[in-house]
Amino acid sequence: MKILVTIARIIVGVLFIFSGLIKLNDPVGFSFKLDEYFSTAVLDLPFLAPYALMIAVVLVVFEVLLGVFLLIGYRPKFTIWSLFAMIVFFTFLTWYSAYYNKVTDCGCFGDAIKLTPWESFTKDVILLILIIIIMLNIKIINPILGRLGLTVVALLSFIACLSFGFHVLMHLPVKDFRPYKIGNNITEQMTIPEDAPKAIMDYHWKFNVNGNEEIITTRGSYPTVEGEFVSVETEEIQAGYEAPIHDFSIEREGEDFTEDILAEDKVIMIVMYNLTSSESEGLEALRSASEEAVRQGYKVIGITASNTDMQQEIAEAYGLDFDFYFCDETALKTIVRSNPGILRLNKGTIIQKLHWNDIDDLEFD
Repeated sequence: MKILVTIARIIVGVLFIFSGLIKLNDPVGFSFKLDEYFSTAVLDLPFLAPYALMIAVVLVVFEVLLGVFLLIGYRPKFTIWSLFAMIVFFTFLTWYSAYYNKVTDCGCFGDAIKLTPWESFTKDVILLILIIIIMLNIKIINPILGRLGLTVVALLSFIACLSFGFHVLMHLPVKDFRPYKIGNNITEQMTIPEDAPKAIMDYHWKFNVNGNEEIITTRGSYPTVEGEFVSVETEEIQAGYEAPIHDFSIEREGEDFTEDILAEDKVIMIVMYNLTSSESEGLEALRSASEEAVRQGYKVIGITASNTDMQQEIAEAYGLDFDFYFCDETALKTIVRSNPGILRLNKGTIIQKLHWNDIDDLEFD
């Protein structure tokens, strides 16, 4: 039993630390996922949405610390009961997401490892079983350090988590797992290869034949049946290939400029997914940077999901002399975890990506 508890302790501790650090690397992204859970379509807790980022940071820091505490044996009762409460909560969320098909990606491992809702639920059930094993044998949990050593490690872990979280919030994730990372070409990421797997669909055709209902299934072709057609339903048997980037576009007044702008060799793209929530200090910093980019021969554009009235209001308020384009808000949130954020492009390839705090580091060829 001691060996089993030790193995369970290591697995749970390491997984909580790994999962927490992945999300702590991108707390803004995790807050977007919490926003999705808080929406009226899922848990119907919209009053929590304004606090999503704060809740995200607290949750992931606590998750990492619990993993560390379990491995070093710090405050066993508090640690194990906290782990149990957290995994029960996560198990409920993943079950709810899977059963009701509400959230297609729980965000357990951020953008690093994508899990389906049922895969996430299965993972949480396994962790729940391991934690229960540890809980039932809590007397076996012994600290690996003395009292002073445990306190020092716990305190340093807490300080390290807060420092890392503060750094990525003030700048950008240290490791970018999204398709818009530096070095990627947006056009290539949007392209579906010719030999890519196609979706396999079953078509269930319903007919009225001599007063009896008959259902005939094909892979798309209309069946030859002597009867009256009633309806048809489709069922996806196998998903087809989906390009890493599939919801990005650059539009203005109903016209698509995506291909034209991604063909330019000197572009500064200023991403502001929602102008009403864009940080004023960041907007103020854009004026001089955008003017310098124009002097350096760059095409400067703003890209947002906000309407034209808000675009004009912000441009006048902060003296921004560049054209605004429209893009889906979810896509813009994926591109850069800063509002505003700045990208430097060369023929669609992302050369540089910056938080507005780092706008002075923007380079020009």
